[in-house]
Amino acid sequence: MHIGVSLPVREMENDLTAIRDFAQTAEGLGLTHLRIPDQIMRPGRGYLHEPMMLLSYLAAITTTIELVPSVIILPVRQTVHFAKQAAELDTLSGGRVRLGIGVGESEEEYQYLNMDFNNRGKRCDEQMLLLKKLWTEEDIHFQGDFHTISGACLNPLPQQRPIPMWIGGRSIPSKPVVKRIAQHSDGWFVLCSPKDLGQVRDAVFTEAEKLGRQPEEFGQEAGVAVVGPREHEWKSRVSNWHSMGLTHLCLRTLGGNLSSPEHLTTLERVIKELPVDTT
Repeated sequence: MHIGVSLPVREMENDLTAIRDFAQTAEGLGLTHLRIPDQIMRPGRGYLHEPMMLLSYLAAITTTIELVPSVIILPVRQTVHFAKQAAELDTLSGGRVRLGIGVGESEEEYQYLNMDFNNRGKRCDEQMLLLKKLWTEEDIHFQGDFHTISGACLNPLPQQRPIPMWIGGRSIPSKPVVKRIAQHSDGWFVLCSPKDLGQVRDAVFTEAEKLGRQPEEFGQEAGVAVVGPREHEWKSRVSNWHSMGLTHLCLRTLGGNLSSPEHLTTLERVIKELPVDTT
């Protein structure tokens, strides 16, 4: 199981020294990936950096840890521009990018960005299809409902061709989300309880088989909080997810009202006490 950690940017705010120290500590402790949330503008929400810009900074001060924005609200972004940003980040980091993709649930955020909230799922499907072409082909001809490209390409292409894309969705995904995972993704973020995981897996794998894809093509990542109300349960939860065959796990030090130094000491303690190996 690949074990990573969520960067607690909401609690570190603009303390770039703390952000740097956390990322480098996570890498030094052998954690495999670093997740960063996405938010452009919403009322009454916490402090967040733009993830692609922040990950570009972190790419320059780390060497091995995978960089995972999770999840990018793709339909509010211009597809070719985002493809270029992601390709550049992948190049700068030496192929360490894994993109989380979602459609979001904030209608207000779509309004602020002058984007249509109601067709976001359909647009996301087309965007993911086009992104794969943009990251792999040197002469693109594409005609969709929202995009038209003829005889153009990105240069340079990313190191990973294509960059992996994982889906974030509701606890028990709707049929369109299941189809999106099966058709376009390399994996999904498990937002359901362990008791519901079998139902989600069955739905995804049944849809994937129709497309000739096999279960082993999909990664699955759950999150475990190591502080807060369920702090005493974290070891058993890690072991439980591991026993269920998940490929990835994300630890979270958010939610305990920790100072920046306390995030580091908590992370160091948790890694020493992990009931499973990081690989």
